[in-house]
Amino acid sequence: MIYLVWTLPAVAVIAAIASGRMGTLGASLLGLAIALVVAPLTAPVAFHAADAAVSLARGAWIGWIVVPYILGGLLFWNIAIRPGGAAVPVEAAPADARARRRLLFTACFLIGPFAESATGFGVGIIGTMMLVRRLDLAPIHLLAFSLLSQTMILWGGMGSGAIIGAALARTDPITLAVHASYIVAVFNAAWLPLYWRMAEKAGVAAPWRERIGEALWLGTSLVLVIGATALLGPETAMLAAYGPMIVLRWLADQRPDRRALVQAMRRMAPFMLVIGWLVVTRLLPPLTHFLEQAGRMLPFAGVPAWSPLFHAGTWLVVGAILTGLARGRAATFPAEIRAAWKTGRLAVLTIITFAMMAELLSGSGIADGLARGMFTALDRWAIIATPQISAVIGALANSGNGANGLFMASQVSLATEAGLNVAAVIALQHAAALSLNLVSPVRMSIVCSLAHTPGRERDAYRIMLPFAVAVVVILLACSVLVAARAI
Repeated sequence: MIYLVWTLPAVAVIAAIASGRMGTLGASLLGLAIALVVAPLTAPVAFHAADAAVSLARGAWIGWIVVPYILGGLLFWNIAIRPGGAAVPVEAAPADARARRRLLFTACFLIGPFAESATGFGVGIIGTMMLVRRLDLAPIHLLAFSLLSQTMILWGGMGSGAIIGAALARTDPITLAVHASYIVAVFNAAWLPLYWRMAEKAGVAAPWRERIGEALWLGTSLVLVIGATALLGPETAMLAAYGPMIVLRWLADQRPDRRALVQAMRRMAPFMLVIGWLVVTRLLPPLTHFLEQAGRMLPFAGVPAWSPLFHAGTWLVVGAILTGLARGRAATFPAEIRAAWKTGRLAVLTIITFAMMAELLSGSGIADGLARGMFTALDRWAIIATPQISAVIGALANSGNGANGLFMASQVSLATEAGLNVAAVIALQHAAALSLNLVSPVRMSIVCSLAHTPGRERDAYRIMLPFAVAVVVILLACSVLVAARAI
Protein backbone atom coordinates (compact mmCIF):
# COMPACT_ATOMS: atom_id res chain seq x y z
CA MET A 1 0.00 0.00 0.00
CA ILE A 2 2.81 2.41 0.86
CA TYR A 3 4.27 2.02 -2.63
CA LEU A 4 0.97 3.16 -4.15
CA VAL A 5 1.01 6.24 -1.93
CA TRP A 6 4.59 7.02 -2.98
CA THR A 7 3.60 6.89 -6.66
CA LEU A 8 0.74 9.40 -6.22
CA PRO A 9 2.78 12.46 -7.40
CA ALA A 10 3.82 10.67 -10.60
CA VAL A 11 0.36 9.20 -11.20
CA ALA A 12 -1.25 12.62 -10.72
CA VAL A 13 1.11 14.26 -13.21
CA ILE A 14 0.61 11.56 -15.83
CA ALA A 15 -3.17 11.56 -15.43
CA ALA A 16 -3.40 15.35 -15.55
CA ILE A 17 -1.37 15.63 -18.76
CA ALA A 18 -3.00 12.64 -20.45
CA SER A 19 -6.50 13.95 -19.70
CA GLY A 20 -5.83 17.08 -21.76
CA ARG A 21 -7.58 19.19 -19.12
CA MET A 22 -4.40 20.53 -17.60
CA GLY A 23 -1.21 21.88 -19.12
CA THR A 24 2.27 20.79 -18.19
CA LEU A 25 2.74 23.61 -15.69
CA GLY A 26 -0.57 22.86 -13.98
CA ALA A 27 0.27 19.15 -13.86
CA SER A 28 3.69 19.86 -12.37
CA LEU A 29 2.15 22.10 -9.69
CA LEU A 30 -0.36 19.38 -8.87
CA GLY A 31 2.42 16.80 -8.55
CA LEU A 32 4.44 19.16 -6.37
CA ALA A 33 1.47 19.79 -4.09
CA ILE A 34 0.86 16.06 -3.64
CA ALA A 35 4.58 15.44 -3.04
CA LEU A 36 4.53 18.11 -0.31
CA VAL A 37 1.87 16.07 1.47
CA VAL A 38 3.17 12.57 0.74
CA ALA A 39 6.86 13.17 1.52
CA PRO A 40 6.61 14.45 5.13
CA LEU A 41 3.85 12.00 6.10
CA THR A 42 5.06 8.75 4.52
CA ALA A 43 8.82 9.12 3.91
CA PRO A 44 10.84 6.01 4.85
CA VAL A 45 13.34 8.26 6.65
CA ALA A 46 12.94 11.22 9.01
CA PHE A 47 11.82 14.09 6.81
CA HIS A 48 10.55 17.21 8.54
CA ALA A 49 9.38 20.64 7.38
CA ALA A 50 12.93 22.01 7.47
CA ASP A 51 14.13 19.13 5.27
CA ALA A 52 11.30 19.78 2.82
CA ALA A 53 12.23 23.46 2.69
CA VAL A 54 15.84 22.56 1.84
CA SER A 55 14.69 20.15 -0.88
CA LEU A 56 12.45 22.83 -2.39
CA ALA A 57 15.31 25.33 -2.35
CA ARG A 58 17.65 22.80 -3.97
CA GLY A 59 15.10 22.14 -6.70
CA ALA A 60 14.56 25.84 -7.33
CA TRP A 61 18.32 26.34 -7.66
CA ILE A 62 18.67 23.43 -10.09
CA GLY A 63 15.87 24.88 -12.21
CA TRP A 64 17.31 28.39 -12.07
CA ILE A 65 20.62 27.25 -13.54
CA VAL A 66 19.03 26.68 -16.97
CA VAL A 67 16.88 29.83 -17.04
CA PRO A 68 19.60 31.96 -18.70
CA TYR A 69 20.04 29.31 -21.40
CA ILE A 70 16.34 29.42 -22.22
CA LEU A 71 15.65 33.14 -22.07
CA GLY A 72 19.09 34.16 -23.35
CA GLY A 73 18.82 31.76 -26.28
CA LEU A 74 15.40 33.05 -27.25
CA LEU A 75 16.48 36.68 -26.97
CA PHE A 76 19.65 36.16 -29.00
CA TRP A 77 17.91 34.15 -31.72
CA ASN A 78 15.11 36.69 -32.15
CA ILE A 79 17.50 39.66 -32.41
CA ALA A 80 20.14 37.93 -34.53
CA ILE A 81 17.79 36.54 -37.19
CA ARG A 82 15.74 39.67 -37.78
CA PRO A 83 17.76 41.20 -40.63
CA GLY A 84 17.89 37.98 -42.61
CA GLY A 85 14.58 36.35 -41.88
CA ALA A 86 15.70 32.86 -40.95
CA ALA A 87 19.38 33.51 -40.49
CA VAL A 88 20.11 30.61 -42.80
CA PRO A 89 22.75 30.85 -45.52
CA VAL A 90 20.47 29.43 -48.19
CA GLU A 91 19.05 32.02 -50.56
CA ALA A 92 18.33 30.66 -54.02
CA ALA A 93 15.29 28.54 -54.79
CA PRO A 94 16.27 25.00 -55.79
CA ALA A 95 16.93 24.88 -59.52
CA ASP A 96 16.81 21.12 -60.15
CA ALA A 97 16.02 17.79 -58.50
CA ARG A 98 19.47 17.49 -56.96
CA ALA A 99 19.27 20.98 -55.47
CA ARG A 100 15.78 20.24 -54.11
CA ARG A 101 16.99 17.12 -52.38
CA ARG A 102 20.04 18.83 -50.90
CA LEU A 103 17.96 21.69 -49.56
CA LEU A 104 15.56 19.22 -47.95
CA PHE A 105 18.31 17.28 -46.21
CA THR A 106 20.09 20.42 -45.02
CA ALA A 107 16.87 21.89 -43.64
CA CYS A 108 15.84 18.72 -41.79
CA PHE A 109 19.12 17.41 -40.43
CA LEU A 110 21.40 20.45 -40.13
CA ILE A 111 19.66 23.84 -39.96
CA GLY A 112 16.61 22.71 -37.98
CA PRO A 113 18.62 20.97 -35.24
CA PHE A 114 21.03 23.92 -35.11
CA ALA A 115 18.15 26.34 -34.53
CA GLU A 116 16.66 24.02 -31.91
CA SER A 117 19.97 23.79 -30.06
CA ALA A 118 20.17 27.56 -29.68
CA THR A 119 16.65 28.04 -28.39
CA GLY A 120 14.57 24.93 -27.79
CA PHE A 121 10.75 25.13 -27.74
CA GLY A 122 10.36 23.76 -31.26
CA VAL A 123 11.94 26.87 -32.80
CA GLY A 124 13.87 24.59 -35.18
CA ILE A 125 10.52 23.76 -36.76
CA ILE A 126 10.22 27.36 -37.95
CA GLY A 127 13.58 27.45 -39.71
CA THR A 128 13.05 24.07 -41.32
CA MET A 129 9.55 24.87 -42.51
CA MET A 130 10.63 28.19 -44.05
CA LEU A 131 13.12 26.31 -46.21
CA VAL A 132 11.02 23.24 -47.02
CA ARG A 133 8.14 25.48 -48.17
CA ARG A 134 10.29 26.35 -51.22
CA LEU A 135 9.91 22.78 -52.45
CA ASP A 136 6.13 23.14 -52.85
CA LEU A 137 5.35 19.83 -51.13
CA ALA A 138 1.99 18.46 -50.06
CA PRO A 139 0.95 19.82 -46.64
CA ILE A 140 1.33 16.48 -44.87
CA HIS A 141 4.93 16.14 -46.04
CA LEU A 142 5.66 19.73 -45.06
CA LEU A 143 4.50 18.86 -41.53
CA ALA A 144 6.56 15.68 -41.35
CA PHE A 145 9.81 17.14 -42.65
CA SER A 146 9.49 20.13 -40.31
CA LEU A 147 9.20 17.77 -37.33
CA LEU A 148 12.51 16.15 -38.26
CA SER A 149 14.19 19.32 -37.00
CA GLN A 150 13.62 17.82 -33.53
CA THR A 151 15.82 14.75 -34.02
CA MET A 152 18.73 16.23 -32.02
CA ILE A 153 16.63 17.32 -29.06
CA LEU A 154 19.32 16.10 -26.64
CA TRP A 155 21.16 19.36 -27.33
CA GLY A 156 18.01 21.51 -27.53
CA GLY A 157 17.86 24.74 -25.55
CA MET A 158 21.65 24.90 -25.11
CA GLY A 159 21.68 21.42 -23.56
CA SER A 160 19.53 22.61 -20.65
CA GLY A 161 17.75 19.27 -20.38
CA ALA A 162 21.04 17.41 -19.96
CA ILE A 163 22.11 19.85 -17.26
CA ILE A 164 18.87 19.35 -15.34
CA GLY A 165 18.98 15.56 -15.82
CA ALA A 166 22.56 15.40 -14.59
CA ALA A 167 21.70 17.46 -11.53
CA LEU A 168 18.81 15.13 -10.67
CA ALA A 169 21.07 12.10 -11.18
CA ARG A 170 23.92 13.67 -9.18
CA THR A 171 26.31 13.24 -12.07
CA ASP A 172 28.33 15.34 -14.50
CA PRO A 173 26.33 16.80 -17.43
CA ILE A 174 29.14 16.11 -19.90
CA THR A 175 29.22 12.43 -18.95
CA LEU A 176 25.44 12.17 -19.16
CA ALA A 177 25.25 13.94 -22.53
CA VAL A 178 28.06 11.92 -24.10
CA HIS A 179 26.56 8.59 -23.03
CA ALA A 180 23.05 9.63 -24.09
CA SER A 181 24.38 10.85 -27.44
CA TYR A 182 25.25 7.30 -28.43
CA ILE A 183 21.58 6.35 -28.11
CA VAL A 184 20.59 9.46 -30.08
CA ALA A 185 23.04 8.39 -32.79
CA VAL A 186 21.26 5.03 -33.00
CA PHE A 187 17.93 6.87 -33.27
CA ASN A 188 19.29 8.87 -36.21
CA ALA A 189 20.64 5.75 -37.90
CA ALA A 190 17.14 4.30 -37.79
CA TRP A 191 15.40 7.52 -38.79
CA LEU A 192 17.54 8.23 -41.88
CA PRO A 193 16.14 5.33 -44.00
CA LEU A 194 12.64 6.35 -42.92
CA TYR A 195 13.43 9.88 -44.12
CA TRP A 196 14.61 8.49 -47.47
CA ARG A 197 11.35 6.59 -47.90
CA MET A 198 9.27 9.62 -46.95
CA ALA A 199 11.22 11.90 -49.31
CA GLU A 200 10.65 9.48 -52.17
CA LYS A 201 6.89 9.47 -51.50
CA ALA A 202 6.96 13.29 -51.36
CA GLY A 203 8.49 13.46 -54.83
CA VAL A 204 12.00 14.44 -53.70
CA ALA A 205 13.74 11.20 -54.58
CA ALA A 206 17.48 10.72 -54.82
CA PRO A 207 19.81 8.06 -56.23
CA TRP A 208 21.79 5.88 -53.85
CA ARG A 209 24.91 7.93 -54.40
CA GLU A 210 23.13 10.96 -52.96
CA ARG A 211 21.77 8.88 -50.08
CA ILE A 212 25.23 7.63 -49.22
CA GLY A 213 26.39 11.24 -49.22
CA GLU A 214 23.59 12.16 -46.81
CA ALA A 215 24.56 9.30 -44.52
CA LEU A 216 28.16 10.53 -44.52
CA TRP A 217 27.11 14.11 -43.78
CA LEU A 218 24.89 12.96 -40.91
CA GLY A 219 27.49 10.54 -39.58
CA THR A 220 30.21 13.17 -39.66
CA SER A 221 27.93 15.66 -37.93
CA LEU A 222 27.13 13.16 -35.18
CA VAL A 223 30.80 12.36 -34.63
CA LEU A 224 31.62 16.06 -34.41
CA VAL A 225 28.81 16.88 -31.99
CA ILE A 226 29.65 13.96 -29.71
CA GLY A 227 33.30 15.02 -29.72
CA ALA A 228 32.33 18.63 -29.08
CA THR A 229 30.12 17.51 -26.20
CA ALA A 230 33.02 15.68 -24.59
CA LEU A 231 35.33 18.65 -25.13
CA LEU A 232 33.06 21.68 -24.58
CA GLY A 233 30.01 20.44 -22.74
CA PRO A 234 26.41 19.99 -23.94
CA GLU A 235 25.45 23.66 -23.90
CA THR A 236 27.77 24.77 -26.72
CA ALA A 237 28.52 21.48 -28.50
CA MET A 238 25.78 21.63 -31.09
CA LEU A 239 26.48 25.22 -32.06
CA ALA A 240 30.22 24.56 -32.33
CA ALA A 241 29.83 21.37 -34.37
CA TYR A 242 26.85 22.12 -36.59
CA GLY A 243 27.68 25.77 -37.33
CA PRO A 244 30.75 24.87 -39.42
CA MET A 245 28.93 21.90 -40.96
CA ILE A 246 26.12 24.18 -42.19
CA VAL A 247 28.66 26.57 -43.69
CA LEU A 248 30.49 23.74 -45.45
CA ARG A 249 27.24 22.31 -46.76
CA TRP A 250 26.19 25.72 -48.08
CA LEU A 251 29.54 26.23 -49.80
CA ALA A 252 29.33 22.76 -51.37
CA ASP A 253 25.72 23.18 -52.52
CA GLN A 254 25.57 26.85 -53.52
CA ARG A 255 29.12 27.61 -54.65
CA PRO A 256 28.57 31.33 -53.90
CA ASP A 257 30.36 34.21 -55.55
CA ARG A 258 32.24 36.77 -53.50
CA ARG A 259 29.25 39.07 -53.06
CA ALA A 260 26.95 36.31 -51.81
CA LEU A 261 29.68 35.08 -49.48
CA VAL A 262 30.16 38.52 -47.92
CA GLN A 263 26.41 38.97 -47.45
CA ALA A 264 26.08 35.61 -45.76
CA MET A 265 29.03 36.30 -43.46
CA ARG A 266 27.52 39.62 -42.40
CA ARG A 267 24.20 38.01 -41.62
CA MET A 268 25.74 35.14 -39.70
CA ALA A 269 28.40 37.24 -37.93
CA PRO A 270 26.57 37.30 -34.55
CA PHE A 271 26.39 33.51 -34.52
CA MET A 272 30.03 33.10 -35.54
CA LEU A 273 31.25 35.55 -32.90
CA VAL A 274 29.17 34.11 -30.05
CA ILE A 275 30.00 30.52 -30.94
CA GLY A 276 33.69 31.37 -31.34
CA TRP A 277 33.80 33.10 -27.96
CA LEU A 278 32.05 30.23 -26.19
CA VAL A 279 34.51 27.76 -27.69
CA VAL A 280 37.46 29.90 -26.59
CA THR A 281 36.13 30.11 -23.03
CA ARG A 282 36.08 26.31 -22.85
CA LEU A 283 39.42 25.59 -24.54
CA LEU A 284 41.81 28.03 -22.81
CA PRO A 285 42.42 26.70 -19.28
CA PRO A 286 43.50 30.03 -17.68
CA LEU A 287 40.47 31.83 -19.10
CA THR A 288 38.20 28.95 -18.19
CA HIS A 289 39.45 28.95 -14.59
CA PHE A 290 39.04 32.72 -14.25
CA LEU A 291 35.50 32.74 -15.65
CA GLU A 292 34.45 29.75 -13.55
CA GLN A 293 35.69 31.27 -10.29
CA ALA A 294 34.49 34.85 -10.83
CA GLY A 295 31.33 35.27 -8.78
CA ARG A 296 30.85 31.49 -8.44
CA MET A 297 27.90 30.46 -6.29
CA LEU A 298 27.24 26.97 -4.89
CA PRO A 299 24.55 27.17 -2.19
CA PHE A 300 24.08 23.40 -1.80
CA ALA A 301 26.28 20.34 -2.12
CA GLY A 302 25.59 18.18 -5.16
CA VAL A 303 23.96 20.87 -7.29
CA PRO A 304 25.38 22.73 -10.30
CA ALA A 305 27.36 25.86 -9.47
CA TRP A 306 26.49 29.16 -11.09
CA SER A 307 29.39 31.12 -12.54
CA PRO A 308 27.80 34.13 -14.26
CA LEU A 309 30.81 34.87 -16.50
CA PHE A 310 31.18 31.23 -17.57
CA HIS A 311 27.47 30.55 -18.12
CA ALA A 312 26.67 30.36 -21.84
CA GLY A 313 23.30 31.98 -21.18
CA THR A 314 25.04 35.13 -19.98
CA TRP A 315 26.98 35.44 -23.22
CA LEU A 316 23.85 34.85 -25.28
CA VAL A 317 22.31 37.86 -23.57
CA VAL A 318 25.50 39.86 -24.14
CA GLY A 319 25.52 38.76 -27.79
CA ALA A 320 21.88 39.81 -28.20
CA ILE A 321 22.57 43.26 -26.73
CA LEU A 322 25.69 43.85 -28.83
CA THR A 323 23.94 42.65 -31.98
CA GLY A 324 20.99 44.94 -31.35
CA LEU A 325 23.27 47.92 -30.72
CA ALA A 326 25.39 47.21 -33.79
CA ARG A 327 22.31 47.04 -35.98
CA GLY A 328 20.68 50.11 -34.46
CA ARG A 329 17.82 48.19 -32.89
CA ALA A 330 18.26 49.19 -29.25
CA ALA A 331 14.71 50.56 -29.20
CA THR A 332 13.35 47.03 -29.74
CA PHE A 333 14.99 45.58 -26.61
CA PRO A 334 11.93 45.93 -24.32
CA ALA A 335 9.67 44.25 -26.88
CA GLU A 336 12.20 41.48 -27.54
CA ILE A 337 12.64 40.82 -23.81
CA ARG A 338 8.88 40.58 -23.37
CA ALA A 339 8.65 38.23 -26.35
CA ALA A 340 11.40 35.97 -24.97
CA TRP A 341 9.69 35.82 -21.58
CA LYS A 342 6.30 35.16 -23.15
CA THR A 343 7.71 32.24 -25.14
CA GLY A 344 9.86 30.79 -22.39
CA ARG A 345 8.01 31.48 -19.15
CA LEU A 346 5.98 28.28 -19.04
CA ALA A 347 9.08 26.18 -19.68
CA VAL A 348 11.02 28.07 -16.99
CA LEU A 349 8.31 27.65 -14.37
CA THR A 350 7.69 24.01 -15.29
CA ILE A 351 11.38 23.10 -15.10
CA ILE A 352 11.68 24.69 -11.65
CA THR A 353 8.52 22.98 -10.41
CA PHE A 354 9.54 19.52 -11.62
CA ALA A 355 13.02 19.97 -10.14
CA MET A 356 11.50 20.89 -6.77
CA MET A 357 9.25 17.82 -6.87
CA ALA A 358 12.16 15.58 -7.83
CA GLU A 359 14.27 16.88 -4.94
CA LEU A 360 11.39 16.26 -2.51
CA LEU A 361 11.03 12.65 -3.66
CA SER A 362 14.79 12.12 -3.59
CA GLY A 363 15.53 13.88 -0.30
CA SER A 364 12.70 12.11 1.51
CA GLY A 365 13.96 8.69 0.44
CA ILE A 366 10.78 7.93 -1.51
CA ALA A 367 12.60 7.55 -4.84
CA ASP A 368 15.03 5.12 -3.24
CA GLY A 369 12.18 3.23 -1.56
CA LEU A 370 10.30 2.86 -4.83
CA ALA A 371 13.43 1.57 -6.55
CA ARG A 372 13.96 -1.05 -3.85
CA GLY A 373 10.34 -2.14 -4.14
CA MET A 374 10.66 -2.52 -7.91
CA PHE A 375 13.89 -4.47 -7.49
CA THR A 376 12.25 -6.80 -4.95
CA ALA A 377 9.33 -7.45 -7.28
CA LEU A 378 11.07 -7.67 -10.66
CA ASP A 379 14.78 -7.93 -9.90
CA ARG A 380 17.03 -6.05 -12.33
CA TRP A 381 14.48 -6.46 -15.16
CA ALA A 382 12.45 -3.64 -13.60
CA ILE A 383 14.79 -1.32 -15.49
CA ILE A 384 13.02 -2.21 -18.77
CA ALA A 385 9.64 -0.61 -18.15
CA THR A 386 10.57 2.89 -17.03
CA PRO A 387 12.22 4.15 -20.25
CA GLN A 388 9.06 3.40 -22.23
CA ILE A 389 6.93 5.26 -19.67
CA SER A 390 9.43 8.13 -19.64
CA ALA A 391 9.24 8.40 -23.44
CA VAL A 392 5.46 8.74 -23.32
CA ILE A 393 5.54 11.28 -20.47
CA GLY A 394 8.24 13.25 -22.27
CA ALA A 395 6.05 13.41 -25.37
CA LEU A 396 2.95 14.43 -23.42
CA ALA A 397 4.84 17.08 -21.45
CA ASN A 398 6.81 18.26 -24.51
CA SER A 399 9.95 18.06 -22.38
CA GLY A 400 12.18 15.46 -20.82
CA ASN A 401 12.36 17.35 -17.54
CA GLY A 402 9.06 16.00 -16.26
CA ALA A 403 9.96 12.36 -16.86
CA ASN A 404 13.42 12.86 -15.38
CA GLY A 405 11.92 14.62 -12.39
CA LEU A 406 9.62 11.68 -11.80
CA PHE A 407 11.98 8.78 -12.47
CA MET A 408 15.65 9.77 -12.60
CA ALA A 409 16.36 9.41 -8.87
CA SER A 410 14.56 6.06 -8.61
CA GLN A 411 16.33 4.77 -11.73
CA VAL A 412 19.70 5.62 -10.22
CA SER A 413 18.72 3.87 -6.99
CA LEU A 414 17.43 0.85 -8.88
CA ALA A 415 20.63 0.59 -10.92
CA THR A 416 22.72 0.77 -7.76
CA GLU A 417 20.56 -1.82 -5.98
CA ALA A 418 20.66 -4.20 -8.95
CA GLY A 419 24.37 -3.78 -9.64
CA LEU A 420 23.79 -2.39 -13.13
CA ASN A 421 25.87 0.10 -15.07
CA VAL A 422 24.67 3.31 -13.41
CA ALA A 423 26.01 5.59 -16.16
CA ALA A 424 24.19 3.54 -18.81
CA VAL A 425 20.94 3.62 -16.84
CA ILE A 426 21.15 7.41 -16.43
CA ALA A 427 21.84 7.89 -20.13
CA LEU A 428 19.00 5.53 -21.08
CA GLN A 429 16.56 7.36 -18.81
CA HIS A 430 17.53 10.75 -20.21
CA ALA A 431 17.49 9.67 -23.86
CA ALA A 432 14.11 8.00 -23.33
CA ALA A 433 12.64 11.12 -21.74
CA LEU A 434 13.55 13.12 -24.87
CA SER A 435 13.05 10.46 -27.50
CA LEU A 436 9.44 11.07 -28.55
CA ASN A 437 9.50 14.85 -28.39
CA LEU A 438 9.38 15.04 -32.18
CA VAL A 439 5.80 13.66 -32.01
CA SER A 440 4.69 15.47 -28.87
CA PRO A 441 1.17 16.98 -29.01
CA VAL A 442 2.59 20.45 -28.43
CA ARG A 443 4.99 20.21 -31.36
CA MET A 444 2.25 18.71 -33.52
CA SER A 445 0.10 21.73 -32.71
CA ILE A 446 3.00 24.10 -33.48
CA VAL A 447 3.78 22.55 -36.84
CA CYS A 448 0.12 22.44 -37.92
CA SER A 449 -0.34 26.07 -36.91
CA LEU A 450 2.75 27.21 -38.82
CA ALA A 451 1.70 25.26 -41.90
CA HIS A 452 -1.82 26.71 -41.74
CA THR A 453 -3.26 23.21 -41.61
CA PRO A 454 -5.27 23.12 -38.35
CA GLY A 455 -6.87 19.78 -37.64
CA ARG A 456 -4.23 17.76 -39.52
CA GLU A 457 -2.56 16.49 -36.35
CA ARG A 458 -3.93 12.99 -36.86
CA ASP A 459 -2.46 12.84 -40.35
CA ALA A 460 0.87 14.06 -38.99
CA TYR A 461 0.84 11.35 -36.32
CA ARG A 462 0.13 8.74 -38.98
CA ILE A 463 3.07 9.70 -41.18
CA MET A 464 5.42 10.03 -38.17
CA LEU A 465 4.37 6.69 -36.65
CA PRO A 466 7.35 4.75 -38.11
CA PHE A 467 9.74 7.21 -36.45
CA ALA A 468 8.03 6.69 -33.08
CA VAL A 469 8.01 2.90 -33.49
CA ALA A 470 11.75 2.96 -34.21
CA VAL A 471 12.28 4.83 -30.93
CA VAL A 472 10.25 2.29 -28.93
CA VAL A 473 12.13 -0.66 -30.43
CA ILE A 474 15.54 0.92 -29.79
CA LEU A 475 14.66 1.84 -26.22
CA LEU A 476 13.45 -1.68 -25.55
CA ALA A 477 16.60 -3.20 -26.99
CA CYS A 478 18.83 -0.85 -24.98
CA SER A 479 16.85 -1.58 -21.81
CA VAL A 480 17.26 -5.33 -22.28
CA LEU A 481 21.00 -4.94 -22.89
CA VAL A 482 21.38 -2.85 -19.73
CA ALA A 483 19.30 -5.27 -17.65
CA ALA A 484 21.33 -8.21 -19.00
CA ARG A 485 24.51 -6.31 -18.03
CA ALA A 486 25.69 -6.44 -21.64
CA ILE A 487 26.39 -2.69 -21.45
